[in-house]
Amino acid sequence: MANMTEQPQSPSPSAASSGPRRLVLASASPARLGLLRQAGLSPEVIVSGVDEDGPTADTPGALARVLAEEKAAAVAARPEAAGALVIGCDSVLELDGRALGKPADAEDATARWKSMRGRSGILQTGHCVIDTASGRQVSATAATTVRFGEPTDAEIAAYVASGEPLHVAGAFTLDGRSAPFIDGIDGDPGNVIGLSLPLLRRLLADLDVALTDLWA
Repeated sequence: MANMTEQPQSPSPSAASSGPRRLVLASASPARLGLLRQAGLSPEVIVSGVDEDGPTADTPGALARVLAEEKAAAVAARPEAAGALVIGCDSVLELDGRALGKPADAEDATARWKSMRGRSGILQTGHCVIDTASGRQVSATAATTVRFGEPTDAEIAAYVASGEPLHVAGAFTLDGRSAPFIDGIDGDPGNVIGLSLPLLRRLLADLDVALTDLWA
């Protein structure tokens, strides 16, 4: 279940804007951008540059949320984001109580898959939306259970050799080459891909913004 909070921020003097609201995605993820576009949105992309290995938190879910907040805040503070709605997201896989982000290298990705196969993990994705026009901020984390299949050692080796798992949290994707190795999920599939659209709609509503008003 998502845990939502709202935090006040000091609005920028230059944040006031007339005309249609701009939407900015504080992420380089093509999967997140694709989800937003499929939902009728047309966000700009400004990469945050936040070090994902820096922040710490008590739980994997809290860590995903902290990272999302830091990414959104880093972009919201930039002059080019003035007046925009900024979305920050970050995902980690929770397995055995540990938060697993992107694997360090091919060896790490291989070890991850050998430990995940035949088991279930929880994909935690933190979401943060900052309205730079008002200075208001809301954030939450969504969780989806992922049931991994049992790929053979040869299949794992081939997948790791493709390079895909080195660039994604948990070393897997639901919409890529590892899809055949995932038996099922319990929850929002978009959350596993990188962004929960239902949660985003609720966060925007908390900021008095209707998602449908942002349709391109």
